[in-house]
Amino acid sequence: MYKLMKLPYSYGALKPDISEKTVYIHYNKHHKKYNDNLNKLVENDIYPVELIPSNIDKFPLDKRGKILYNAGGVLNHNLYWNSMSEKGAKPKEKLLKKVNDMYDNYENFKRIFINKAKMLTGSGYTFLVTNNGDLTIMNLPNQETPLSYGLTPLFTIDLWEHAYYLDYQNNKDLYIENFFKKADFTYASQIYESLS
Repeated sequence: MYKLMKLPYSYGALKPDISEKTVYIHYNKHHKKYNDNLNKLVENDIYPVELIPSNIDKFPLDKRGKILYNAGGVLNHNLYWNSMSEKGAKPKEKLLKKVNDMYDNYENFKRIFINKAKMLTGSGYTFLVTNNGDLTIMNLPNQETPLSYGLTPLFTIDLWEHAYYLDYQNNKDLYIENFFKKADFTYASQIYESLS
């Protein structure tokens, strides 16, 4: 049985940029629902959730779409919560060096990431991913995960309305900008380091 990840901070830790109510509902209603649905669809968790996209052909054909969708919902939310913290943190060590190599500096990377996020139409996520050490900023719709494309996700922002609507209504651009006040690349830096 897949367990819902433990939120790495309190519900109110991201205030004032993301409210306690938004975090509570997002985590306990939306994220939990994907996890519950996945447990209903997959009778036993012989694959860690991270390996479901690369092993989707092992599941019954008529369930694959729903399994991928809900596994993506779990994976993307896990990464989203790990992409923020109360004080935030810039990329470290090898990831910072790669960001500087590919985007000139962190501020330029941040500007490009924000602009890419603002371009996403509808629901989805903007990801920082790696492939063979290189970095790419990409948008994916709904609950698609970069793992389905052989890419390793490092960092993400959730752009579904439930991530911001209580706090920002239809001002998604302001949510994206304020998200970077809490953006934390500690987890991304650890993942990137482990792949090197």
